[in-house]
Amino acid sequence: MSTRTFRITVRGVFDGLSTDQRAQLLARAAEHDVLRAAFTREGHLSYDLTARSAFTFRFLDSGEEEEDILEASERAEEAAKAWLTGRGYGYKNLRSQAEDLSQAPLGKRQRRAAAQKNV
Repeated sequence: MSTRTFRITVRGVFDGLSTDQRAQLLARAAEHDVLRAAFTREGHLSYDLTARSAFTFRFLDSGEEEEDILEASERAEEAAKAWLTGRGYGYKNLRSQAEDLSQAPLGKRQRRAAAQKNV
């Protein structure tokens, strides 16, 4: 049985941040910039508080069955909640979206490489 790779995106909105919490987040904004965003096992947080109070966590997980994506999504949401709660950050409207990379369509380069393998 092959391993499937899942990319899970958890989105939400910061809620009720104090002035100090907002300052903490703004001080660390460079390491959470969307241009540095990546899907990681531990999850990567990105936000831009100067534009809006929304945030995105990106998680990488895996499983053996197609149904494992549901558990991976739950783990990602729980990890995001734990990170936010552990730092005392309020949040709302938490939602997740997951993608099974084994089901993703091939890009142009991937199609070309696959075609060359079959020749």
